[in-house]
Amino acid sequence: MVEPSVLAAFAVAGLALNLTPGADMMFTLAQGLRSGRRAAMAANAGIALGGLVQTLVAGLGLGALVAAHPLAFDLIRWAGVAYLLVLAVQALRAGPLRAGAVAERSAARVFGQAMMVNLLNPKVILFILALLPQFIDPARPVLAQFMVLGLVFATGGFVVNGLVGLFAGSIGQRLAQSAALSRWLGRASAAIFAGLALRLALVQRG
Repeated sequence: MVEPSVLAAFAVAGLALNLTPGADMMFTLAQGLRSGRRAAMAANAGIALGGLVQTLVAGLGLGALVAAHPLAFDLIRWAGVAYLLVLAVQALRAGPLRAGAVAERSAARVFGQAMMVNLLNPKVILFILALLPQFIDPARPVLAQFMVLGLVFATGGFVVNGLVGLFAGSIGQRLAQSAALSRWLGRASAAIFAGLALRLALVQRG
């Protein structure tokens, strides 16, 4: 399906990109600081699944429509900005975090939020369309190659962001024992969400 040499080259390139701080890493970091390791891993999983969905969309050719139509791009982008701002407000309004593990319901909610943040970022599709075709052999099934490469990239991101999230979660849970510090964690998370919203608002298609 994908030549081993091509797959290895893509894995190296993908890992280098995964190690570069971006919106996914910062979102996972914010969730870890605010809600602990379980929430960080839930966010990490949601982002990974969102990336696979975007890979499927791009592989089916729908991503090219987003790249070609400014209105579709902007509608998705501004929806993402609004969603991130809602998350920032929620983080500010939340009271001090209770020390201890995050409830399953909360982890599920974070998973859904992370997936939505990823899906409402049209830049992800454009990134996929720019990167993956360089490693695609048009003589072989294109969609299958898209999904294999997307899975490799998502796996690398899951590992890297997971380590960041676990580290942030460990720090966050320790600081959460103080109500004052817990409030500051909420403010820090809100600032990260707002920063991601601003970054997405300033994104250009080119």
